[in-house]
Amino acid sequence: MARGHTATLLISRKKVDSRLLEKYPKLKFERMPGRAFSWRPIRLALCAASQLSAVIFCIRLIARNRPDAIIGFGGFTSAPVVLAGRLGRVPVALHESNRIPGLAIRTLGRFATRVYLPPGIRLSSVGSAATRQVGLPVRQEIVRLNRAESRAALGLEVGPKVLAILGGSQGAATFNAWARTQAPALAAEGVQVYCLTGLDKGQAEVRELKSRSGATVKLIFAPFCDRMAELLSAADLVVSRAGSGTLAELIRCETPAILVPFPHSADNHQRANAAFFERQGGGLVVEQSRMATLQAEVLESIFNDWLLRKFRGNLRRMDRANSLDLMIRDLENLTGSPASPSAPTFVPA
Repeated sequence: MARGHTATLLISRKKVDSRLLEKYPKLKFERMPGRAFSWRPIRLALCAASQLSAVIFCIRLIARNRPDAIIGFGGFTSAPVVLAGRLGRVPVALHESNRIPGLAIRTLGRFATRVYLPPGIRLSSVGSAATRQVGLPVRQEIVRLNRAESRAALGLEVGPKVLAILGGSQGAATFNAWARTQAPALAAEGVQVYCLTGLDKGQAEVRELKSRSGATVKLIFAPFCDRMAELLSAADLVVSRAGSGTLAELIRCETPAILVPFPHSADNHQRANAAFFERQGGGLVVEQSRMATLQAEVLESIFNDWLLRKFRGNLRRMDRANSLDLMIRDLENLTGSPASPSAPTFVPA
């Protein structure tokens, strides 16, 4: 939009997606039908029926809006609009952010004019001419902010160490239970906790405890946070799942992390994401089966300022390419729709 184009964002009907409508009132949204894929017979049948309904919805939407291009980012919302775009002869681009491409990208890649893949990843079903190597675009509001101001804005004490716990957009019951169990021990060591529990996974709660030295230590449990730049800037260390969106934001905000990959993620893609993050020096990986060791890893890392500086330097090195600008310029070339003369050029944070 900043470059003079118009855009319509297709979202699911899940509650977490509906939060977008509140956060970005200037964007145009369409809430489309659809259910996540599953091999379980009943859920598979429901998924198939909902996807057929979504294809019809998207065909009508494309006929009404006549877009110049369609871009899908994977998941069950991508397949219907990609198929509808193919039927309507609209150029289709796909973006895969995980180190192991998902089912939607693997299946639909052969129908796409362009497929954006993470650096070093290729698909046998997609020719090299259609492939571009780019990372995941990050919202422009996600940048590293002043630490003290970010902590104050979130209601945290400025001085003590801060551990942020992120279970992904849906939250993680395993993380929530660990945070509540370990909170007193972490507080005793002077570590504040800000835990995102996920919608419908508990009420907001603020607790104040004392460290061994008598300092006030805050423990905050929040169902949702739409101020991620402040939260990641406030944190000395993050405990997180290994979804590609979270990793991209950690990299942009230069926030070290201990990753606990979701063991049941599709094709085990979170483990692949986490392994790459660790190899690049952005943090550590602890398997969920070894959660008993997580507290020791957290305390050993969060008070090791040399290690945290090393991680932050590696994260800064990982954030060299500006994926957003590369993709938008490429889409403009594909569609023959140049930006307006006064449009800005995006620059890395």
